[in-house]
Amino acid sequence: MTRARRCLLDVGGTFIKCADGRTVPIRSDGSREEIVAALREALGPGRPDAVAVAIPGPFDYARGLFLMKHKFAAVYGENFRNLVGLPDDLPLVLIHDVNCMLLGALHRGVAGSAQRVALVTLGTGLGYAERLDGVLQCNSLGSPAHPIWSAPYRDGIAEDYVSKRGIMRLWTAVSGLPWPEGRTVKDLALAASGKESCPDFPSEEAREAFAEAGRCLGEILAAPLREAEMECLLVGGQIAKSFALMEPSLRAALSHLPSLRHIAVLPNLDTATFDGLLALLA
Repeated sequence: MTRARRCLLDVGGTFIKCADGRTVPIRSDGSREEIVAALREALGPGRPDAVAVAIPGPFDYARGLFLMKHKFAAVYGENFRNLVGLPDDLPLVLIHDVNCMLLGALHRGVAGSAQRVALVTLGTGLGYAERLDGVLQCNSLGSPAHPIWSAPYRDGIAEDYVSKRGIMRLWTAVSGLPWPEGRTVKDLALAASGKESCPDFPSEEAREAFAEAGRCLGEILAAPLREAEMECLLVGGQIAKSFALMEPSLRAALSHLPSLRHIAVLPNLDTATFDGLLALLA
């Protein structure tokens, strides 16, 4: 018996991650031909039995249409299936990447018996998805129904304070120093945790930058979590690998929410997206 070949793709703006372990570069600001070539390379040779794709929005997930203008502008309005040449009878599922990560966490039972679950993702941007009483909350196009990245916060928006650029900004505010060229948020986390000594990042100021990020995140999340009477908050994204540095201040900022009983980093942090794609094809 031939084993089914299910093609699972996590499409970002710089790379496409494939469930088989491959990573395919893609230029989201590239030409139509460059984007198509990268997607087809990620799909691999031959005909798969089914394809499931996690991709950020704006995107019409039901109709399979690219609607992004800040990324993939060269294929705006085009249909994913037609663009990459998938046959009409081949099963294809498209889902927002943050919704997919939440679905993957729930499929693994990470939230336990909680019926009201939120996921916040911390990385280049700030993502947010919700499941209320068994139903994933989506807008008419299939993106998360209540995005928080653009919510007004302090002198800007939420993503200005809790994201890669947000933590860089908080470091400058706490230390009074500019962000050192060539350094990453991971470097800051290593200095804050004491795992590595870094002259560019004094450990005390590094810890305070992450603590302030936790406070900011708690202030940003308090209203949507309270309004939805959320029981469980999950944390994902690459910056979640440094969540221990943010956790005490985040918990303190959310301690007044009576419904919130559980806050945790995704234990399947690196596989949650593919876990969600597998669940969609189950």
